[in-house]
Amino acid sequence: MVIIAPSLLSANAGNYDKDIKVIEEGGAKYLHIDVMDGHFVPNMSFGPNIVQGIRENSNLFFDVHLMIEKPEQFVIPFIEAGADSVTIHVEASDKIKDFINTCKQHGVKAGVSLRPQTPVSSIEGFISDLDLLLIMSINPGFGGQSFMPESLERISEAKLLREKHKANFLISVDGGVNAENAGKIRQAGADILVAGSAIFGKEDRKAAIQDIINSAEQRA
Repeated sequence: MVIIAPSLLSANAGNYDKDIKVIEEGGAKYLHIDVMDGHFVPNMSFGPNIVQGIRENSNLFFDVHLMIEKPEQFVIPFIEAGADSVTIHVEASDKIKDFINTCKQHGVKAGVSLRPQTPVSSIEGFISDLDLLLIMSINPGFGGQSFMPESLERISEAKLLREKHKANFLISVDGGVNAENAGKIRQAGADILVAGSAIFGKEDRKAAIQDIINSAEQRA
């Protein structure tokens, strides 16, 4: 079954605990947490202290996405704060294998993310060690953008690479995901759908989650 990962970036910053409780009740199993430094992407967001604070009141799988320069310096602080998986950008680090080893040593999942312009083939050097591949279907930095249709081909390419190398990583997609396109994204090969405004921008967030799940599973 498809995994829905609501994005904390789109939640109410003054009411995280309430918003997180609602998505838990709505069937979400993951919480996607975008960490931005204002350099790698033109926006800023959460530090380890925020992750630690919400960890105290949630049992969701914390899917931490580091959109920062020199991400390897911050992997352990986020693990200690409560991350269940950590994802870094291949464009931001030349120490991907060291990063993966650090995650494995600390018992968390290791992921890499690709900007829309980065070839999917760039993961082949460490593909067998990956737990997660996050394909950005928007230019990262801000929520509320529209899904890039060309991302469907990239998702399919990632799925074929996974089969070719007999790898086991999950394919996650982040950017412009909603109930209207979830089916196509799932059909292309996505295992995890990250959704922000399509969930937190709705009055009935529980229904929004179920709408995305239903759309994805009907086309799977």
